[in-house]
This record gives sequence, C-alpha cells and structure tokens, in this order.
Amino acid sequence: MGIEIKPSDLYFKYYHKKETRDQPKFTGKPDSAEFDRNDLYEVLPMFAAVMDHFETNDQAVLHKLEEIVIYNLPQSIRSREDVFDCLVASIEQLLES
Repeated sequence: MGIEIKPSDLYFKYYHKKETRDQPKFTGKPDSAEFDRNDLYEVLPMFAAVMDHFETNDQAVLHKLEEIVIYNLPQSIRSREDVFDCLVASIEQLLES
C-alpha cells in the first residue's frame, strides 16, 4: 500500500534529530536496532509500516499508534522489531473490540 505519513499528520510533536536523519530506518523485520520513540525520523517509518500492515490510512489509527508509543509502550521494549510487534498486537486488539 505504501502509506506516507507527514509530520503534519501527527498529533504529538517529536524531536527532529538531524544527526540520525540519514541513518537507516525501519523497513521491516528483522531489525534489532534500537527504536527512538522521541525522534520524528524514527516514528514516521514505524507508524507507516504498522499502517501498511493493516492496509489503512485512517487518521484515528495513526493517533492511536502515537498514544500507544507515548503512554503505553513499556520502556523495556527497545528494538524496532519488538516495537513493531507490540504496535501491531495493540492495534489488532483495538480493531477486534
């Protein structure tokens, strides 16, 4: 599907960490690199990957992903692939209810 998320689509504000902007980002599993939940350049591709997984461009799903990362994602979940799995599982639960 190739969802493209722009910073203006997001509800919350994130740091623009220019020093990491050009580093490889999440493109799918496996990816054991650490996920920076406060970096705009990290959250955009992560949210896009999860929304691609569900084949949706629903703004409500995007905002729920943000809420999960900010309020509910345990600090112990650090790798990109673990964050992806956690977000997918969380959204699946919401869509089933």
